[in-house]
Amino acid sequence: MTETMNDRMSKVKSILVSQEAPTDPNSPYLKLAEKYNLKIDFRQFIQVEPVDIKEFRKQKVDILNHTAIIFTSRNAVDHFFQICHELKIEMPADMKYFCINEQTAYYLQKYIVIRKRKIFSGLRDTKDLLEIIKKHKNEKFLFPCSDIRINDIPDFLKENNFDYSEAVIYHTMASNLSDLTDVYYDILAFFTPAGINSLLLNFPDFKQNNTRIAAFGPTTAKAVRDAGLILDIEAPHPNAPSMTGALELYIVKANGIK
Repeated sequence: MTETMNDRMSKVKSILVSQEAPTDPNSPYLKLAEKYNLKIDFRQFIQVEPVDIKEFRKQKVDILNHTAIIFTSRNAVDHFFQICHELKIEMPADMKYFCINEQTAYYLQKYIVIRKRKIFSGLRDTKDLLEIIKKHKNEKFLFPCSDIRINDIPDFLKENNFDYSEAVIYHTMASNLSDLTDVYYDILAFFTPAGINSLLLNFPDFKQNNTRIAAFGPTTAKAVRDAGLILDIEAPHPNAPSMTGALELYIVKANGIK
């Protein structure tokens, strides 16, 4: 497999990131583009729609009957607190929050005063988070999620006899990418399995050829391989905890930068 990757390692000039364009002028993607003279475009491959209150109520989930909330994305945070707002629910001060990573934990400050709350976060991925959850066997967990989600957290909670509920609070759908005339970039960067699904739905005749694919997280990496595509860049890893870090390591090698 190493020989195959080396054969595919040609110069990188363009990257399509399957996320919304950053608004921060100090975004690491913009710095990466400037540093290596790259064309980096952004386009959301998936879109999310909130469930309405009627649909949520049909699930018969009592939010305040839980002592801890599990968040795996900022989307989950936004839609959860929107549900709480519509139901006029104020989160108790002793509610605990378990977040997939520090970025998601920090994002909570949009809705709560985080310095006064009990917040736990993993370092990089779900595996880290589950190690933390193991130490809190007596909590009653609520896992707010999308209708399309990975099974790892619910399976872990069920197999280890945790007291938990699951609530679908938003729907994940493929974006309409018909205005993209092509996806001929040197690198396509993905962050969720749904992003891979969107690529194939929008471009059923997609041929990877020499387009390199980058994936963040083990579930996204698995989705790439399951789709019969070649995964060239995988993040996070010890030397690159972020997608931009993994991209930079690859670009330096592929472009022969010393």
